[in-house]
Amino acid sequence: MKLSSFLSVCLLAGAASTLGQAQVNADLAIGVGTASVSSNGQTIDTFGTGSAFATPSMHGAFGKVAGDVMLFHSIGVGAEYSFRFSQSPYAGLNYRPSFYDVNAIFAPSLGSKRIRPEFQAGIGGMNLSFYQSQSSCNAFGGCSNQTALVESSHHFQLHGLAAVRFYVTPKVWVRPEVEVHYVRNLFQFGDNAVPQYGVSLGYSFGGE
Repeated sequence: MKLSSFLSVCLLAGAASTLGQAQVNADLAIGVGTASVSSNGQTIDTFGTGSAFATPSMHGAFGKVAGDVMLFHSIGVGAEYSFRFSQSPYAGLNYRPSFYDVNAIFAPSLGSKRIRPEFQAGIGGMNLSFYQSQSSCNAFGGCSNQTALVESSHHFQLHGLAAVRFYVTPKVWVRPEVEVHYVRNLFQFGDNAVPQYGVSLGYSFGGE
């Protein structure tokens, strides 16, 4: 799933809210957080020179975009895309992970207009993109360093989220959240389960 496809889903969610049906709500959100998983403890001779590099653990700052449509008061569907903001070293290369998923959503009402728990479960994928730094020099522009994509690794994932929405206004909310991505055959790291922690800022469209 490409980012452009995910954003199309979000736009459709926003369009659905214009129907003005009281039982239909749509939400858009952006967030920041971190995801982490241990190293697999291996060393790799990436360039075949006899010099081995240790594989790292995953960590760092992640961003997120998300959208959903609540078809009933407590039941809905949604999608999200999260990504590491910058590349990070991996055994002589650089890498950048991203996650995408579609989810069923359960957000029970507690009788309060300011606080609402939220639970998600769904499926999606993880993408690991690997880059190599390249240096080039010429007499006119001098020297520059660039990174080129050398390989991508795609994995199926199961996704779960538990969160609480705190409504700042009837439409604007803040959502602390805990997620887990269970990634199939994530051999590049030391565990298939990748926890993610963060907070999102969202806006609700449509009726109550």
